[in-house]
Amino acid sequence: MVSSISGVILAGGSNKRFGGITKANIVIGGKTIISRMISTIHDLFNEIIIVTNNPEEFREFTQYKIVGDQYLKAGPLGGIHAAIKASSEDAIFVFAGDMPFLDAEIITGQINEFNKTEHDVLIPEIDRFIEPLHAIYRKSVLNDLEKFLFEKKSRAVRDFLLKVNTGYLQIPKTKKTEIAFANINSPTDMSLIYEYYKTITA
Repeated sequence: MVSSISGVILAGGSNKRFGGITKANIVIGGKTIISRMISTIHDLFNEIIIVTNNPEEFREFTQYKIVGDQYLKAGPLGGIHAAIKASSEDAIFVFAGDMPFLDAEIITGQINEFNKTEHDVLIPEIDRFIEPLHAIYRKSVLNDLEKFLFEKKSRAVRDFLLKVNTGYLQIPKTKKTEIAFANINSPTDMSLIYEYYKTITA
């Protein structure tokens, strides 16, 4: 287990493209996405936090901390803020709630690299694409984050990353990483997700 970092699942979002269905509760191979995520990370973190403004949707996970946004309509940054405030550890490892195939080896490698640096935030970068919702944030960014959210000039995670000491971890693009970082932006992504599921269960 990683004693100084909380594992965080951002399970909120309006999910308008899915008719209001929470993406974390989409079922793949008989299991919800959030169940798959927790199965991967529950042995890695002493503390797991689920961020949602609809806690009734996650009643089966009451053994974990379930918290809501304090800054509403702030997108993922609102969830990151809520998780930092709730965390008992020195940092949080944030995962988007629509990433069904997290990889424990990749997560552990990212944590090991984070522990070698003095960065406030460590973001994976794969083939020039960054993954700010598979990233580690120190609790020390809280004041900067609250100031950023209070000013309401932007709600973009990428804009906030410019305000703090952000490091980027280069990760090679392979089939393994492609699957591990796969997420669901729209219903059209589901066909690819099912193809990945067939790959990992073959």
